[in-house]
Amino acid sequence: MATDHLSPRGTRPDPAPGRHPRSRPGATLAVTSAATAVALMNYTAPALTLPSTAAAFGTPPSAQAWLLNGTPLGLAALLLVAGSLADDYGRRRVFLAGTLALGVTTGVAAFADSTLTFTLARIAQGAASAAILASSLGLLVHAFPAGTARIRATGVWGAFVSAGIAIGPLLAGALGTIDWRLVYEVLALAALAAGAVAFRTLTESRAPRGGRPDLPGALVLGLALTALLTALTLGRDGWLRAPVGVLAAASVALLAVFVLVERRSPTPMIDLGLFRRPLFLSTSSGALFTGLAVLGLFTYLPTMLQQATSISPLGTAWLFLFWSGTSFVVALQSKRLADRVSARHQLVLGFVLSAAGVLAMLGAVSATAGWVRLLPGLAVAGAGSGLLNAALPRLSVESVPPERAAMGSGANNTARYIGSSAGVALTIAVATAGANAALTVSAGLSLLGAVAVLAFRPRRAVRAATR
Repeated sequence: MATDHLSPRGTRPDPAPGRHPRSRPGATLAVTSAATAVALMNYTAPALTLPSTAAAFGTPPSAQAWLLNGTPLGLAALLLVAGSLADDYGRRRVFLAGTLALGVTTGVAAFADSTLTFTLARIAQGAASAAILASSLGLLVHAFPAGTARIRATGVWGAFVSAGIAIGPLLAGALGTIDWRLVYEVLALAALAAGAVAFRTLTESRAPRGGRPDLPGALVLGLALTALLTALTLGRDGWLRAPVGVLAAASVALLAVFVLVERRSPTPMIDLGLFRRPLFLSTSSGALFTGLAVLGLFTYLPTMLQQATSISPLGTAWLFLFWSGTSFVVALQSKRLADRVSARHQLVLGFVLSAAGVLAMLGAVSATAGWVRLLPGLAVAGAGSGLLNAALPRLSVESVPPERAAMGSGANNTARYIGSSAGVALTIAVATAGANAALTVSAGLSLLGAVAVLAFRPRRAVRAATR
């Protein structure tokens, strides 16, 4: 009599992705998209609550960057770890842990009584968000077969990235006028609600490789990225200071150690052979420059608008919504391009549109220019952002083996949020010379991103698979 083959860990391997008999594709897409939007709302909300939060804690200007950078630090440090764990031990399990942790840590932020407590809560929120973002795409790959259905699903998921970025500042601007703590209380409840729905609807999936988890690799990578992002944050107060140089050097040394650890590990967190794949390099470059050029500028743009114009915090939130709302609509409609434009070329087009939109805003971030002057540039840049948000999740899972989908998502988002942290630091530094300088640098980085994506040409068979 035939028996089922068991994996090295004694667990039954997944059937082919997208063909699990109990999977509920629609419910999986809905709950992962909703939780992703909540995670991104947490990411962007402090852009509007920063003044009131800093005032409540008496945070000095030199420490206020940590109120913003806590979540990016947790995200970047743990995205790859979370993706690897999700593939090996269960994407549903990691997703549920992420939603629960996000709800709890956001609640802690709401009741924080000091800069340190709030910053630590924000770092923990980033770690929880990493679990949600990395496992979400693994769950979608499991629920949707390769082809049109998966293209549509990843496009919707990418649109909800834009939705979260859009709604976060708007929610903060609206509720923050009552009490900044109320923003985090609402987001905590939203995360817990998403987890409750996920508990009842998601189907477990995993791709266990056997062997022990790569704990040394996780520890070394986490320390390397923490050192790098801490250096970027401290660098805002002066790039030539000793602590910045020491931390930057430490991050380089730790990354070298990480490579050695991964080469010797039987179950590496990331297969270093992926860096020989042109499509993986192209996708990672696209994610890095999305963070540098797009997220870096638009994370700080509300602050630049408030400093340079008489627009209120809520007014800047509505302008931000115009940009990110356009991004949401374009990401939803990007599936219509799939048969005519490859995902890789969608990235290139996204970067070009983002650069064009940003250049159209030159001279508009000033006290003499009205807010209407910003709208054309925000619309074009938003369209570019929508194409980027739709193409990146699709390519992040197509650039790795199907059974490592969550790891691919983790690697891609790690590049994005490292780029974001560096981009915010660069934008703040350049903005001292004026808003036009920051806009010009962002446009230049977008065009470099387009060149980087084109520089790594995937082999013909891979190109056909990603159309």
